Amino acid sequence: MFVNINGNDLNVEVLGPDHAPVLIAHHGGGGIGSLAEPKATFGPLADEMRVVVFDARGCGLSGGKPPFSHAQWAADVDGLRQWLGVDEIVVAGGSYGGFIAMEYAIAYPGRARAMILRDTSPDRSNLDRAYENARAQTRIEIDWDNFDRYWSGRIRDDEDLKARWAEIIPLYDFEYDPVRSAERVEAGIYRHEAHNWCFTRNMPGYDLRPQLPGVRCPTLVTVGRADWVTPVSSAETIASLIPASRLVIFEKSGHSPQIEEFDKFQAVIRDFVHDVIGQGTSGPAAR
Repeated sequence: MFVNINGNDLNVEVLGPDHAPVLIAHHGGGGIGSLAEPKATFGPLADEMRVVVFDARGCGLSGGKPPFSHAQWAADVDGLRQWLGVDEIVVAGGSYGGFIAMEYAIAYPGRARAMILRDTSPDRSNLDRAYENARAQTRIEIDWDNFDRYWSGRIRDDEDLKARWAEIIPLYDFEYDPVRSAERVEAGIYRHEAHNWCFTRNMPGYDLRPQLPGVRCPTLVTVGRADWVTPVSSAETIASLIPASRLVIFEKSGHSPQIEEFDKFQAVIRDFVHDVIGQGTSGPAAR
């Protein structure tokens, strides 16, 4: 369904019982992401939670009214919370979506009941390490002009974005499966305006490290051991700064442990939810 949030139509799916605690998950990949990934990741929790997934402003099938800033995307998460009529949510996000989850917990401290992060970074330094890791790898030969255009937000159109993503997607998995990667590229929805905004406007000044010690909600930080773009060191920094955090490293995963070690990932997030919220579907009803 489409819901108008802060003047922009968002493509939203709501899973699970009305009276359960609410989890809102933000997808990764500004401009290349959609609700498909968080639906697959957090949808299994819908047997005991109300799971809300959506295409962010400027992404997927949602409307493309700018800005595509971190502050706006976090405000849209809170707009969804208000639309649901609940006081608190579990906020979740992977990769770029983790940036927004952390921005939300900082900007709306009374609204984040708990937070789940996957393969993300507290600041832009992960881009430097991504370049280092890309230079050191032997899996693919990199076209450095295209690589630079992707990570600096100089993509020309949606087809250019799709082509550049297809070039680097082999770097993301622990074990590269070209067939599965090609399927993921074809299944994507590409919005180059949001992508370019991420890397020309959002990332240059991105650094949440000074604010993270003030985050008081319980936080689960997860990461794949072989993640090349938001590596273990980024997750360790987050976990060291958020007081009530726990770090779980998935030893046989790259950037997507929610896919590569699905059963273990599901067990980890469900155990965390049970620890911080309790088991079952008790909780305030959505109005």
